[in-house]
Amino acid sequence: MKRMLAISDVHGKIEEFELLLEKANYNASRDQLILVGDYVDRGPDSRAVLNRVIELKAEGAIVLRGNHDDMMVAAYHNEPGALARWEKNGALYTLQCYDSTIKDMTMPDSEAFHDHVTFLENLDYYYETDDYIFVHAGVDPKRTVEDTDPYDLVWIRDEFHQNYSGTKTVVFGHTPTPMLNNIYSDHTVYFGENNIIGIDGGAVFGGQLNCLELPSKKVYSIKG
Repeated sequence: MKRMLAISDVHGKIEEFELLLEKANYNASRDQLILVGDYVDRGPDSRAVLNRVIELKAEGAIVLRGNHDDMMVAAYHNEPGALARWEKNGALYTLQCYDSTIKDMTMPDSEAFHDHVTFLENLDYYYETDDYIFVHAGVDPKRTVEDTDPYDLVWIRDEFHQNYSGTKTVVFGHTPTPMLNNIYSDHTVYFGENNIIGIDGGAVFGGQLNCLELPSKKVYSIKG
C-alpha cells in the first residue's frame, strides 16, 4: 500500500513547500500525495506554487480546491461580490506574482494567469478512500460528503469540528491548528477525538507547514 502524504494551505510559500516535500522524502512512484487546497494568496509566490502543483498532479498527486482557490476563480469570472471578498483575503499578493506593476484588483492579462484559473476551477472538492476523507475545510456532519454543499467543503468550521461523528477519518486544512489546539503558539497537527485531523499549521501567519503521513500519522513540518 502506498504511503499517503497530506499537505494543506501552502498559500504561496513555495520555498517551504519544496523543503517539506524533501523532508518527507516524497517520491511519486511510491507515495500518494494529497494536497487539500489553498495554494494562493497572502504568501510570496502563488504563481510558483501553482506551477509546482500542476507538475505534482501530472505525476499522480491528488489535488483538491480550497476557499482561496474558489475565490480566485469567482473573481476571475466577475461573480457578484467576488472581487471585494478576494481582495480582503490577500489577493493582491497573488495578482502581483503575474504582473508586478499591478497596484489594485486588476486581473492580469497573461496566459499563465488564465491557465491557472482554468486549472483551479477543474479541481475536485474532496477525495475519499475506504478509511479517510480528504477535504479543505470539512464536511456537513448531517450529510454524506457527496451530499455536502461545495461551499461547506471549503468554508465550514465549528459545526464540523464539534459535531462530526463519522467512521471515516476526515483530514482537513483551512482552520489553523492553534485555533483547534486552543493554544496560540501550537501549530502542530490537531488530532481530534471525533475522528478529525487538522493539518493547517498557519505557515503564512508565521506558523509551520505540515505534512501528515498516513496511516502512520507521522508528521513532518517546516517553519513558516
